[in-house]
Amino acid sequence: MPSSTRQVSTSQKLRYRFDQSMAAGPIALIGWLAVVSLFVIVLAALILVITGIKPEGGDRLSLPEAIWASLMRAMDAGAVGADNGWAFRAIMFLVTLAGLFIVSSLIGVLTSGLESKMDELRKGRSVVLEQDHTLILGWSDNIVTIISELVKANENQKAPRIVIMADRDKVEMEEELRAKVGPTGRTRVICRSGSPIDLYDLEIASPHESKSIIILSPNEAPADSDSQVIKTILALTNNPRRRQEPYHIVAEIRDPKNMEAAQLVGRDEAQIVQSNELIARITVQTCRQSGMSVIYTELLDYGGDEIYFKAEPSLTGKTFGEALFAYEDSALMGLHTGDGRVLLNPPMDTHLQNGDELILIAEDDDTIKLSGLASYGINTGLIRNQTPVLPAPEQTLILGWNGRGRLIIDQLEAYVAPGSQLVVMTDVPEAEAQIERLRAHLTNLQLAFVLGDTTDRSTLDSIGLADIDHVIVLGYSDDMGPQQADARTLITLLHLRQIEQNSGKSLSIVSEMQDTRNRELAEVTQADDFIVSDNLVSLLLTQVSENKHLHAVFADLFDPEGSEIYLKPASDYVAPGQSLNFYTVLESARQRGEIAIGYRIAADSGNSQKQYGVVVNPKKSNEICFAPEDRIILIAES
Repeated sequence: MPSSTRQVSTSQKLRYRFDQSMAAGPIALIGWLAVVSLFVIVLAALILVITGIKPEGGDRLSLPEAIWASLMRAMDAGAVGADNGWAFRAIMFLVTLAGLFIVSSLIGVLTSGLESKMDELRKGRSVVLEQDHTLILGWSDNIVTIISELVKANENQKAPRIVIMADRDKVEMEEELRAKVGPTGRTRVICRSGSPIDLYDLEIASPHESKSIIILSPNEAPADSDSQVIKTILALTNNPRRRQEPYHIVAEIRDPKNMEAAQLVGRDEAQIVQSNELIARITVQTCRQSGMSVIYTELLDYGGDEIYFKAEPSLTGKTFGEALFAYEDSALMGLHTGDGRVLLNPPMDTHLQNGDELILIAEDDDTIKLSGLASYGINTGLIRNQTPVLPAPEQTLILGWNGRGRLIIDQLEAYVAPGSQLVVMTDVPEAEAQIERLRAHLTNLQLAFVLGDTTDRSTLDSIGLADIDHVIVLGYSDDMGPQQADARTLITLLHLRQIEQNSGKSLSIVSEMQDTRNRELAEVTQADDFIVSDNLVSLLLTQVSENKHLHAVFADLFDPEGSEIYLKPASDYVAPGQSLNFYTVLESARQRGEIAIGYRIAADSGNSQKQYGVVVNPKKSNEICFAPEDRIILIAES
């Protein structure tokens, strides 16, 4: 191929190198200004020394004195006013003009450099030099609840740190957190802008030094959000610069079909929370047992009692049934065995081994203390052993429809007795085809579909709520925004409560709220159960980020198989109308192979100030008198 040699002159080379140095940034510019200043000052001093020009009436200047005089005029324009002698004044005036140009240029360079640095800081692109911090990757509506809960969890820790990296403006993130979270106490929240799936950006957040990592699902369609979460997990676990120790990753996946892929890339380093399935399970459990959502919220948030793991060597060798009575202010619910298994409500004759940890409900980890009591004041004469009534067929109504509808029907099928009926009413015509496909796989449920407007009072009246046992109100989150969906839910809920009041029939109503703030608006309806989707998922993500073993605990509690939380009639366990302590209730449940962890007072079921009558982990020695309609909160098998 033909080639040509370009002729480049020396001046072009020098000009090119000069341009390159000028483009190097503020430091290079300051360097050039210093060179120019030195040249002007030394040149003026040499002229003064060589020509012998001096101030009128003064002595001839030496080179150091001439350099000093030139330097002072270059730095201070007012100094030339005191000079005498026109020749000397002319030289110093030229030096002063050069000084003015240099100083003004220096100020401009410094201002531009500072603005550039401030802009860089505003973009949040500096590396985080933190250790043992909680790292949150991504941004969604869940982040406000997560930050609030982490702040509560960190109250007893020294200098806790939370680092957030999301593809958003740093200042906007900080302003939103200040407005919605408020003061964070001892916890410092650090925001950085960047893509969690970019390996270079990820290094800014120092994931290799983190204590735990929470990966949020973006506010997008499930397929898009799940792919983003999976890519983020992959960027952590397959990072060439990753640490040797396993990460503690907690991630949210919305579509069950993507669980296998998430678990594959996360391996044993990631606990995956399937948010839609979680909400479906809690919705079903709550609709069948009024008050259940209050119990789950109590266990999931850091405002009251939480679940802790504690080794208690002094109980080694004792049976699980004996260990139930060892704590006055904590409720034992299971074991974390030395080989890593989580056992909720194990057989009462299970012996505690070395390396086992107790799973307890307590107000805080420092309140878990052995009572030391030898006698518990159990009144065996008040214990009842009523034969449990076999479950009867149930009538359930679903109002509204979204992506969780199919999951809810699947969960209902696992819980209800054969012959139960389910009616789905929605103004989404596409839901009928989905329900038809489900019908072939159901054995316990008989499905019916009604096309209608769930916010229309006459349509609701036509259903015949007198025969309905449970009502689930779903938000139309697939077709509209959270606020519009919640507005429709509120209107439906108000109609239902009015129908309930007029008919005198008490309905078990569970409503789904997309925005936590709308729960306060819904409380005017005197409803005692709400499923706030984003809120519950946020709480679970936070809990698991603090203790990865809690993932197995809640997975067991939410699973239809094995032991779960139930509310059963108090009169089946103890004599109503009699004063007794909670140790007596605990013993009655123990005899059935169950664990009593609290109770619900029916008289307070409409009082939000008293947690709708729900009391989890009561002080066991306190006396209480149950009414026939009160309930005992238990961990038991169905």
